Amino acid sequence: MSKRKGVSLDEKRLRIIQIFHEKKEFFTLKEIEKIASKEKKVVVQSVQDVLQALVDDGLVQSDKIGTTIYFWKFPGESIAATERKIADTSKKIVEAEFKLQKLKEEIQKEKELKKDTEEKRNLLEEVERLRKKEQEIKKQIAKFSNVNPEEITEIKEKAQRYKDLVNIWTDNIFAIQSWCRTKFNILDQDLNKQFNIPEDLDYME
Repeated sequence: MSKRKGVSLDEKRLRIIQIFHEKKEFFTLKEIEKIASKEKKVVVQSVQDVLQALVDDGLVQSDKIGTTIYFWKFPGESIAATERKIADTSKKIVEAEFKLQKLKEEIQKEKELKKDTEEKRNLLEEVERLRKKEQEIKKQIAKFSNVNPEEITEIKEKAQRYKDLVNIWTDNIFAIQSWCRTKFNILDQDLNKQFNIPEDLDYME
């Protein structure tokens, strides 16, 4: 007889979030433990840690009223939290694009090429970090299948604008490469190696 497979952490998180979506009420820890154990088959001993992790991630709200701590979550709060993350990330992209533009202006003034090595490397790392951030946000959006389709469409449009900004930034990096190649007669392979530019750097589809 094979052993029964345990419930993964991600599945526990999803099941506990489902409780809030289905009940649309406020709960104490004891109440959540009881419902999670009875209706969602989540081991009681793990409920508190999973619930606290959801609170830390901003996916569940909590507050102390008197001597009791209550937990709650309404569907619209997930959309609002995701929109805030998208707005914050988009702002960082614009700021990074501005820095990149300033860097191009400095290069055009024929400043010493090696002086900008560290900043270029940091910008490339920022591009990669923001791309990963975009993927994380897309995964979060995919979890909101029970939310109003119009709200999902709006979030997807914002994610598209986010991707467009990343592509603008990538285009600026390519412009810097082209300028350096023409100005200093440097091969692409040498330029990429010198400034740690990934060989597969490309626009996002």
